[in-house]
Amino acid sequence: MKMILNKPTLIEALLKNRKKTISEKELLNEVKAILDQNEIERNQIKQTLETESSTNANKFELDLLETNSIFHINQIKKVSIDYRLRFLDSSLFKNEIPEEAISKISNLEKTHNTNLSGFKIMAPSKAFNLKKYDDPLLFAPIGNDYYYLIHKWGNDLAWYRRLLVLPIKNIVNFIVFCLIISLIGTYLTPTNSLSKSVEFAPIIIFLFMFKSMVASIGYYFFMMGKNFNDSIWNRAFKEN
Repeated sequence: MKMILNKPTLIEALLKNRKKTISEKELLNEVKAILDQNEIERNQIKQTLETESSTNANKFELDLLETNSIFHINQIKKVSIDYRLRFLDSSLFKNEIPEEAISKISNLEKTHNTNLSGFKIMAPSKAFNLKKYDDPLLFAPIGNDYYYLIHKWGNDLAWYRRLLVLPIKNIVNFIVFCLIISLIGTYLTPTNSLSKSVEFAPIIIFLFMFKSMVASIGYYFFMMGKNFNDSIWNRAFKEN
């Protein structure tokens, strides 16, 4: 009865069984070898991420891919332009890539029995220059302009970011923005006395304002080293 009450716990049973198969020294040596190998693999992945690559395809097992993580370059381009993001080689990323992303790459390589390369990151321009970033996305090329989303980290983009960068999305948006600002300015400008002496005074004021807006905003925009979203989304040159 006493022996039944003092039956071994599961942990004790495991330890007893382990003792029969391997010594503590051998066990520690095996675990150390596994950890050392894992560290070597992780360092190799980090080195690949930091090395410029021309790879545009990786050997994935199609049946093992998650469809929600597959994106075409056109979809990536549109989102990058809409939110003023860059889609560049991971070697240009100046911030530290989290260990969780390394683990996901390692798991993918084991699952698909391959070595991945050609990594790309979608993130704001500052993420490639400063120790501050929002919402980076790590991709690996599948081939034929398709990319596989591996990991996302950092902070979510502000909900209003798309609206803020809308005027500089492209040249058309810039002109429309200047037109709207000029119309508002013309409407707010008093023309009672001027309209009596000058015919079509509101039109003249509007044209003057529009010309001034395009000149002043455009001058500041380009003098600050900026460019339109659709021109910089995949350019490695330094532009804010």
